[in-house]
Amino acid sequence: MIGGPASRRLAARLLGGVALLAMLAAAPSPAAEPQARPQAAPADGGLSVVTLNLWHDKSDWPARQRQIVVELRRLQPDVIALQEVLQHQTLPNQAQTLADALGYRAYFVSVDATDAARRYGNAILSRRPLLAFDWKPLQPADDYRTVAHARIEVNGRVVNVYATHLHYKPEGGAIRRRQIDDLLAYIDATAGGAPSLVAGDFNAPEHAPEFAEFGRRFRNAYGALHPDIADDAREHSTLNLNQYAPLRIDHVWYQPDAFAPSQAEILFDAPDADGVWASDHYGLHAVLRMTPPTAP
Repeated sequence: MIGGPASRRLAARLLGGVALLAMLAAAPSPAAEPQARPQAAPADGGLSVVTLNLWHDKSDWPARQRQIVVELRRLQPDVIALQEVLQHQTLPNQAQTLADALGYRAYFVSVDATDAARRYGNAILSRRPLLAFDWKPLQPADDYRTVAHARIEVNGRVVNVYATHLHYKPEGGAIRRRQIDDLLAYIDATAGGAPSLVAGDFNAPEHAPEFAEFGRRFRNAYGALHPDIADDAREHSTLNLNQYAPLRIDHVWYQPDAFAPSQAEILFDAPDADGVWASDHYGLHAVLRMTPPTAP
């Protein structure tokens, strides 16, 4: 019936589609564009980000999974970057499992073939509207590293989130530098003028020489709020001190002309009541306030 409830619902959907197309026109989209899923904004207007290396299926994954879900459900971050995500014939994709428990959307990337029995990689989870997904393998190809890219909507503004996991050997600074160069080129090609942040396991401390160029373009959220700390300060380590010497190698980096950090803290730095640790890394939680956009 013309003018009835069905017609009004159709009109509302069409208007919503026009608004989304207008937003995407402001910044070129990556390859895939899933349907947005609107969520309520945090009361303080900040963008809450968590990064965590999952340690794949080591130790007691079911117990670790429960601990991770409880903490992430408490924090309700807007976006989560996960590394060492695994799936195989008897293990459902860990990122998707966490996303299902939290009510988030998950985007998993891997250099492993999509039909491989075992796949290992990185993931981005978001409770914000997801406008587009993309990814690329990082050079050198024989190190099997990737960067995932999600474009999300934050209070009507488009934000690029990149998640990565760099080369792991302490002596591999030259490899990480090449990966950073490739990552920066990818950001330049895909950011589309929208502000960007990068989260993940960088396998090197904030002030490592291979991050010199990266540090000229991005700021470290934890370092900005904890100035003058040593990269190996015990109380600021993101490596689990139950297994490793202290070092802060997990980071959230932000574009300084678009964000200002208001909070940064270490997560999962104690075992649960049964003595189970969430991972061999601690997690990192940062809250970034979006600054007003500059005039073109």
